[in-house]
Amino acid sequence: MREARFRDHFWSTDLTSTVGYDSIIQHLNDGRKNCKEFEDFLKERAIIEEKYGKELINLSKKKPCGQTELNTLKRSLDVFKQQIDNVGQGHIQLAQTLREEAKKMEDFREKQKLHRKKIELLMEAIHKNRNLQYKKTMEAKRLYEQRCRDKDEAEQAVHRNANLVTQKQQEKLFLKLAQTKSILEDSDRSYQQSVTTLEKIREEWQKEHIKACEFFETQECERISYFRNALWLHVNHLSLDCVRKDEKYEEVRRSLEMCSIEKDIDFFVNLRKTGSSAPAPVAYENYYSTQRNATPVRSPVPVAISRRGPLPTPTSAPGEPDYATVDGYSLIHH
Repeated sequence: MREARFRDHFWSTDLTSTVGYDSIIQHLNDGRKNCKEFEDFLKERAIIEEKYGKELINLSKKKPCGQTELNTLKRSLDVFKQQIDNVGQGHIQLAQTLREEAKKMEDFREKQKLHRKKIELLMEAIHKNRNLQYKKTMEAKRLYEQRCRDKDEAEQAVHRNANLVTQKQQEKLFLKLAQTKSILEDSDRSYQQSVTTLEKIREEWQKEHIKACEFFETQECERISYFRNALWLHVNHLSLDCVRKDEKYEEVRRSLEMCSIEKDIDFFVNLRKTGSSAPAPVAYENYYSTQRNATPVRSPVPVAISRRGPLPTPTSAPGEPDYATVDGYSLIHH
């Protein structure tokens, strides 16, 4: 249970002073300004989150990232890019949440301002009336004191001149004394009435000042509570966003756990293999050794040769050279 209360600690011995009231109002204005600053902070954070989210989405969709990978690692990269896209969407959703938080803070701030304005207008009127009456009372007091001095001077004049003036002059002095007494009585009544009226106004102002202090204290308690809860809710949203992002990254980790180096190697080999035989070594060949040891190359497969029968013995026509045969060869005789 707190002991400090607005109603007990914001007074002044000067009746016309508003230093205590002004101190409270200044504090409430500072609190409202602080709420506005937090509201603007949320709006700026929302802009940053939205921009970052959109850039993540564009990055995941437009920037190549291992696009020629194969098999299980390719699937992991696909999951990775999809989850980056999801993280970007999460930042955009967080931006919308922050804007809603800022709007709630704005509504609360304006609601408090509206309610407080009624009290402030009432207190301004009371302060104005109190100060005006105090001014009138001080003027009545000044006149009253002046009339008292006038009356004292008239009495002193009567006593001073009691044996020095004529009867007629004494009558004038007594008449002036009587007049000053009458004027003094009027001033005294006016002064007393002003003091009475001022006291009523003072009592009314004091009651309203206490009510205003209690109202402002209640408002300040509500503001601090709302501000604290709003800040608490804000960091809860940020924590939740971190948890959701970690869940998305966990999907990537699960996919990477399914990534198999052996399977990816086997997949690539089966997809892109070109043959299993390597080329034979190229041997050194000496040119001269090759010429001496050259042997006719025979066909490993015998080729069947067709044979003709014996040629007919040629005969010579009249006027042509004679043919003859020797050991199966034809000869031409000239």
